[in-house]
Amino acid sequence: MQTELYINGQWVAPVLGGTLPVIDPATEQVFAHVAAGSAADIDQAVHAARAAFDHGPWPRMPGSERARYLRAFAQAVRDRQDRLAALEVRDNGKPLPEADWDIADAAGCFDFYANLADELARTPEEPIELPDTRFVSKAVREPLGVVGAIIPWNFPFLMAVWKVAPALAAGCTVVLKPSELTPLSALELGAIADEVGLPPGVLNIVNGTGPQTGQPLSEHAGVDKIAFTGSVPTGSRIMAACARDIKTVSLELGGKSPFVIFDDAPLEDAVEWILFGIFWNQGQVCSATSRVLVQQGIYERVLQRLCEESRKIRIGNGMDKGVLLGPIVSRAQYDRILHAIDRARDDGATVASGGRAAPGLDKGYFLEPTVLTDVPLDSAAWTEEIFGPVVCLRPFTDEDEAIRLANDSRFGLAAAVMSTDFERAERVAAAFRAGIVWINCSQPTFTEAPWGGYRQSGIGRELGRWGFDNYLETKQITRFVGQEPWGWYIA
Repeated sequence: MQTELYINGQWVAPVLGGTLPVIDPATEQVFAHVAAGSAADIDQAVHAARAAFDHGPWPRMPGSERARYLRAFAQAVRDRQDRLAALEVRDNGKPLPEADWDIADAAGCFDFYANLADELARTPEEPIELPDTRFVSKAVREPLGVVGAIIPWNFPFLMAVWKVAPALAAGCTVVLKPSELTPLSALELGAIADEVGLPPGVLNIVNGTGPQTGQPLSEHAGVDKIAFTGSVPTGSRIMAACARDIKTVSLELGGKSPFVIFDDAPLEDAVEWILFGIFWNQGQVCSATSRVLVQQGIYERVLQRLCEESRKIRIGNGMDKGVLLGPIVSRAQYDRILHAIDRARDDGATVASGGRAAPGLDKGYFLEPTVLTDVPLDSAAWTEEIFGPVVCLRPFTDEDEAIRLANDSRFGLAAAVMSTDFERAERVAAAFRAGIVWINCSQPTFTEAPWGGYRQSGIGRELGRWGFDNYLETKQITRFVGQEPWGWYIA
């Protein structure tokens, strides 16, 4: 495994030396070590990215040429599909089919932003109509600068590509800081950069902990923008650090997303989407629909079927065929989830199903899919992100109550509604205070559509054209074409 950092187009040893262990959450065994970066390594990486942006060819080449590099990245990812998916399983714990899906999505993301880079090359500027004909003006879109990208552990490769692809397409240079829990697949981007001949300094990758590398990156004066995905407390600290330099920031943070199911929804479809909405990736999904509101008329039947089906989910090593629920990513996260379940019990919640370590698995951070009912509205289980395979169910009477309960949150990342009444579904979707809304489904994600939330779920949008615009600045250029100056000072 790679025990060096990728800086300025080279694999280099960390300044202070040292490594970080990589643990397989299915076996609890250390199976690799990676270089442990520090503030000194971050400084080297930022200077490399700064030089590549200020003096190198990358931001100055036509978008169509950058697009060729991005398409080469996409093909290289596809060529490594099996290897990358296996790394994700062993590093993160997710089942192999989910990892396969993530890697395929990542390749598609590179292709999508290659197309937008091509489009930027065709229309880099927009004429502006002015009331004074002595002047002509245009708006020009230019790359923003050096980007510090800090990514989480729940979708290690895909989240890296969500930031790297649009940034490179726009002409920015990047310093990428992967999660110390799941660094392996992100390092493959360095190998791919070498393979496709990316100019030195355009992409740099520095492993390390948050205090040792994430904080120095967010505070570095040479960085123009921080793009962060992770927890609200860390996002708040990053935003404060960026405020000191008036640095651009985009934050994709947590959620406690509601799923409103009306009594005309097909029962089995509703149960299937609840399962998918909370147990995909072991519930370690920022947009997971973890608060399920079911109309009174079908509440008991939905609860019964949900518990029945959740108990059938096969739990185990993500590489084993048929496994749908892998281990939690780390011992610390595993313990946090169990503590959250215990606290919910103390608050008066009922564990309708699950709620404990998965039986029969002596090693690994395996938890049963858990269904909670009777959860008080002021309980942390209802209000705070657990980030695990835990769902809370609550009945409601009418549409107004459902909307009120759904929006009663400091978060606003995602929300979902199920109903065969199209007008009602659209009405409820419009009433949700959330950046992502699903009707008759939960969790589908497309590179073409914007991703981001309201309130404490973040600032800005990733994916689609919106994600591309995050990495561009807009410059006004106005030219005087009149015959004589205004004559303001010289009579």
